[in-house]
Amino acid sequence: MAKLFLGLDSSTQSLSAVVIDLDANKVVYEKSLNFDTALPQFKTKNGVLPGRDPLVKHSPPLMWAAALDLMFATMKKDKVALGKIVAISGCGQQHGSVYLNEKAVEVLAVLDPKKSLVENLDGVLARKTSPIWMDSSTAKECAEIRKKLGGIKFTASRTGSDTFERFTGPQIRKFYKTEQKSYEKTLHIALVSSFMASLLAGKIAPIDFGDGAGTNLMDIRKKNWNHDAIKATAPSLINKLPPLMDAGSVIGPVSPYFVQKYGINPEALATVWTGDNPASVIGLGLVKSGQVAISLGTSDTFFGTMQKCLTDENGEGHVFGSPAGDYMTLICFKNGSLAREKIRDHYKIADWKKFGALVESTPPGNGEKILVPWFEAEIVPRVNKPGIHRFDLDEKDVAANCRAIFEAQMVSMRLHSQWMQVVPEKILVTGGAASNPQLLQVMADVMNCPVQRIEVSKSAALGSALVAAHGWLAATGKSPKWEKIVAGFTKPVPGSEVKPDKKTTKIYDKLVEKYAGCELDALDAP
Repeated sequence: MAKLFLGLDSSTQSLSAVVIDLDANKVVYEKSLNFDTALPQFKTKNGVLPGRDPLVKHSPPLMWAAALDLMFATMKKDKVALGKIVAISGCGQQHGSVYLNEKAVEVLAVLDPKKSLVENLDGVLARKTSPIWMDSSTAKECAEIRKKLGGIKFTASRTGSDTFERFTGPQIRKFYKTEQKSYEKTLHIALVSSFMASLLAGKIAPIDFGDGAGTNLMDIRKKNWNHDAIKATAPSLINKLPPLMDAGSVIGPVSPYFVQKYGINPEALATVWTGDNPASVIGLGLVKSGQVAISLGTSDTFFGTMQKCLTDENGEGHVFGSPAGDYMTLICFKNGSLAREKIRDHYKIADWKKFGALVESTPPGNGEKILVPWFEAEIVPRVNKPGIHRFDLDEKDVAANCRAIFEAQMVSMRLHSQWMQVVPEKILVTGGAASNPQLLQVMADVMNCPVQRIEVSKSAALGSALVAAHGWLAATGKSPKWEKIVAGFTKPVPGSEVKPDKKTTKIYDKLVEKYAGCELDALDAP
């Protein structure tokens, strides 16, 4: 009998499900439910509650519970073989937090299948809404925690990241300061991932090392809650946090609620969830050191894997525990496709094919003409004031500016990932701009390694299904190898490899040095 594994991804705007047959190396089902359209009663816009303060971004946790019910009802209606599912794992949007009171443990243990999850959870929330990763209202709390931990470098070296407004620790501190009575009534603080896992398991679920690292509360090296960070955040906090465990660790059997209501296999295992970024790393097949993926989206994101934990003393990059056991890093560049499109539109270039032809008409290295393209405030490096800076580059030279945006982005990525001390063996590239051959050639030449395109839809949900499979194999006494598990699901697009040109690579080695100096000049500009 086929053994199926279910992966769920509770993201900002939707809940996605992927079911895999591991033996057949096949995705047998995938589905997404958009919160706004599928659950209009929660009155969200793009999954977020509208509010007066643009810095405050919250979502209703009961909406995520309602989505879980709806997803299982949809899978049952779509005749998914729920009775053959042997393990479930998942992931949630990172940093979001859910606050539960003293009733939670008892209610979770006896979920009534005659009622919806929302009805079951009536009265268990100590806080009706959840601050999510888009919230940027905690600058003051970030500064307070960072100061107590000894500054950016020490905060990053302990917790894996500098304090960021979206991270859970600063959000908890703000809650404690502004709603002290509600904080005191909170007995359990969950992340989005562990809240959803708790519903499936019928008990308070642990937090994994990937999502735990997105709190500013976990010791990134020891992989336990950090006493100093906890103390700097809020009183009695350690008593409100669940234990930390590996993603995919077995919590217990799936709650009878799902067995009786939807026909889930009664022996199916509920396992520890992770964050959407660590899950995506698995879904992209990054399971050993030296593997890198670059997502070319609105923002460009650099995902790397490290065996040894190294942190960014500038506090720009993030280090999380990887579900594969080592560490992953995430570096986000806000001016990604956004900046590429600005250049295209500024010069009224009709399409990307013409844009690419202009790039090809210019020499690699661009004669050391440099663009520093901060069309919007940047995350890496930290730039609060947007600005476009040109060095030896004439704004009227259309072709040179087209090449300059590609080179600036790739050189900046190389420059700002050096602290990882990881030399990539190959780069897997995904996202909308991954179909641009000229951009991929610049990437291969700057990074001095082959680049391959990968097309994985719902990489976070797929990664979660693979985590469920790994957890089940380990729990049943096997010795699962991550490379073998991901192999059939994360193959690059055939014939998509772009190889570096050795002569061009040497040109970019020199350009990195000049770009670094230009970037410092741009940072110092009034």
